[in-house]
Amino acid sequence: MAANSEPMNVSINVPEVKLSSASGHRKMPVIGLGSAVDNIDESAMKSAVLESIKLGYRHFDTASLYGTERALGEAIAEALKLGLVASREELFITTKLWCSDAHRDLVVPALKKSLKTLQIEYVDLYLIHWPMSAKPSEKLRNDIPEEDLVSLDYNGVWEAMEECQRHGLTKSIGVSNFSPKKIETILAFATIPPTVNQVEMNPAWQQRKLVEFCKSKSIIVTAFSPLGAVGSSWGTNQVMNNEALKQIAAAHGKTVAQVCLRWIIEQGATAAVKSFNKERLKENLEIFDWALTDDDHDKIRQIPQRRMMPRDDFIIPHGPFKTPEDLWDE
Repeated sequence: MAANSEPMNVSINVPEVKLSSASGHRKMPVIGLGSAVDNIDESAMKSAVLESIKLGYRHFDTASLYGTERALGEAIAEALKLGLVASREELFITTKLWCSDAHRDLVVPALKKSLKTLQIEYVDLYLIHWPMSAKPSEKLRNDIPEEDLVSLDYNGVWEAMEECQRHGLTKSIGVSNFSPKKIETILAFATIPPTVNQVEMNPAWQQRKLVEFCKSKSIIVTAFSPLGAVGSSWGTNQVMNNEALKQIAAAHGKTVAQVCLRWIIEQGATAAVKSFNKERLKENLEIFDWALTDDDHDKIRQIPQRRMMPRDDFIIPHGPFKTPEDLWDE
């Protein structure tokens, strides 16, 4: 190698988990790249996806709300053109149904719109973003007006999700931000049960009861904000600045982020982590050749727990969720 040559990227083989029989036992990489970012820069997003593919990422998480489907789709097309992946089948793509499209007759059109934006024929996983609906609107917005919040038609919307899978628009279906009680509501009538529940999960919000419930139902938990979403409009430093996690990281010669991700994997869950930084993208995959000790797990269990994203804006006297207990069933 010439003295001025850069070292070649070394691709890391990311382990996979097998989804339930409802998806034909498809496999999902345990670490995915999330794309829920503030102040979206499509060029930076595209570059991050291409760089992550070179490093070994094969799972990419987006949503109609995020506004990142187009950039992700362009990056996928570029990766195929460059030969970074041999075929679309090597990638696992997740997107989500937003509240204003969570109506029986709007689910299939919403997914078809996402597929057109992504420039692909199917997604691997389609999730109901929240256990609620909003009045239909062409503009997707996170800050839904109070008067637009309405109850989710669990039966009708889930039947439409099943239709998406039967038509081959998605290989599997699931939910996001659903409590055990709300999942039970779907399981009571579902022909195709949910395969994944994507929720806030990190050492400062461990979701122990929910994780155990999902395991009992063969539902894989995917953690969003596994590092606390530092730097976002709603994130917190309580994860990355935690002294116990810092001590564990120092003992292993790892970063706090790596400890958090390793902990999630050891819970039997998966994670969608966000970064546009090449070194951090690489570090986030360097978690598969070491393990936490029993003492590490004991220390993590003692970390004070607090939900980072309570979504108090969804809790209104005349809405579907009148109290936090209505929304979270806790």
